Amino acid sequence: MSLAWLLAQKPWIVPIPGTRNPNHLAENLDAINIQLTSADLSEIESAIAKIKIHGGRMNKMQMDIVDKSV
Repeated sequence: MSLAWLLAQKPWIVPIPGTRNPNHLAENLDAINIQLTSADLSEIESAIAKIKIHGGRMNKMQMDIVDKSV
C-alpha cells in the first residue's frame, strides 16, 4: 500500500524498493494495480498528520559528517 501511495503523490516520483525475496518483489510490482481514491488519500494524509515526529534523522556525529556546507 505504501508504494501505491508514493505512486499517487506525483508523476515524477519513482519508488525503488529493494528485496531479495521473489514474493516481496511480486507484492511490490502489484502496487501499480492499486488505484487509491481521493478519499483514500485524504484518509492517509489525515492519519499521517496525527503522527508526532520527534528526534533527528541521525545522531549528532552522523549529522556533523553530512551537514557540511561548502
